[in-house]
Amino acid sequence: MIGSSRLPLEAWGRRVLAAADAWAEPSPWRRGLLEFLWFGLKQAYACLFGGAMLGLILATFLLWPYDSPVSRYDFLVVGAVLIQAAMLGLKLETWAEARVILLFHIAGTIMELFKTAHGSWVYPEDSVLRIGAVPLFSGFMYAAVGSYIARVQRIFHIRVRGYPPVWTTWVLAAAIYVNFFAHHWLPDIRVGLFVATALLFGRGCFWFTADRMRLKMPLLLGYFLVALFIWFAENLGTFAKAWAYPGQEAGWEMVSMAKLGSWFLLMIISVVMVSLVHRPEEEPR
Repeated sequence: MIGSSRLPLEAWGRRVLAAADAWAEPSPWRRGLLEFLWFGLKQAYACLFGGAMLGLILATFLLWPYDSPVSRYDFLVVGAVLIQAAMLGLKLETWAEARVILLFHIAGTIMELFKTAHGSWVYPEDSVLRIGAVPLFSGFMYAAVGSYIARVQRIFHIRVRGYPPVWTTWVLAAAIYVNFFAHHWLPDIRVGLFVATALLFGRGCFWFTADRMRLKMPLLLGYFLVALFIWFAENLGTFAKAWAYPGQEAGWEMVSMAKLGSWFLLMIISVVMVSLVHRPEEEPR
């Protein structure tokens, strides 16, 4: 019965792919359109964890009953654990990737504890599953970034050229992470970090495959685009009152564009951490 239920679906999928290829083959613009469609579909697949988390945040904002005996934040913690378990159980993530994602969770939670203590943002709702002022679901939002970066490399068969020596990226990532804390007492050196990032990654490109064509993009542009989409997601998260920045407590307003720079620097940390599992592979010439 299992085999008979899968075969028609598999045959249907192959017919759809064959029909799409036949439709695109005679025309370059059709081929480009199909590549773009596959690019979007694969990107959605790569950010499955983050998309599920964001969907859960929005759904609970719209539907969560105020008189529920369980807090919304605690429900988000349980939901995030179930999403992660499903990702592993369905082999959408490897255990090696899960270990790196755990590092994202730990590093993110440490940053959350520090930043909330200094008033950088707040979590306005009560919960039981929390450390200090930080509900435990917050660490999963950082884990979602790590999950995306790890999965997108496999899904798009990403290879690089001009990637800097790995040890230099470790030094840069460490400096970025320390500055997220130290700028509360010492001068903020993020401008210098942006310059260092440009010098290290500026000559690099990555190659990827959406459907059939092998395409390339500058590393810095790719990192910026991911940071931009995280910034969009952050706006949705604050709109759904999962957390709030100063000025958003009385009424929602868009997240400052300055946060886009922070997410870009966090992207560098994320890429370096994922490189512990997926070492950058050279694109053949």
